[in-house]
Amino acid sequence: MAKQRSLSRSDQSSIPAETIERQIYLVRGHKVMLDSDLAELYGVPTKRLNEQVKRNIKRFPSDFMFQLSTEEARALRSQIATSKDSRGGRRYIPYVFTEQGVAMLSSVLNSERSIQVNIAIMRAFVRLRELLATHKELASKLEAMEKNYDAQFRVVFDAISELMELPEQHRRPIGFTTRKRDSS
Repeated sequence: MAKQRSLSRSDQSSIPAETIERQIYLVRGHKVMLDSDLAELYGVPTKRLNEQVKRNIKRFPSDFMFQLSTEEARALRSQIATSKDSRGGRRYIPYVFTEQGVAMLSSVLNSERSIQVNIAIMRAFVRLRELLATHKELASKLEAMEKNYDAQFRVVFDAISELMELPEQHRRPIGFTTRKRDSS
């Protein structure tokens, strides 16, 4: 039988955001969480979580939940690098849930723990979104500065190049030359 972790009421609300953030992956352009990670957070076996989802499948359209392809599952396994199953691995390809799918799970898994876990997960998604927005803002500022400074430095380099060029002067050749004399 699968092991269930039971957390006290105080532990439920104090799930570290970093723990949740490490369990959010980017798949097909969506930030998602694995069914097994969610089941662990909710304190239920993965099989039971997926059973509840299948009983309420109308609540989970493809932009809320989808099953990974074999290649995606393999790539994620190499990222995670550990098996969570005591038998040595999963027997099926995992499902993943987007932020909206995780929010919908709270209506399917109706317990005090699921409410607390969902609150923590939603906060983690919001925090990630804020970090990404800050990242994009900094990147655009840096790009604007590069364009601005490139133009300014181009002027400086052009001026230096002009100063380094010597003006062309007509010079007499170096060395002794003789002139022909007229003898008459």
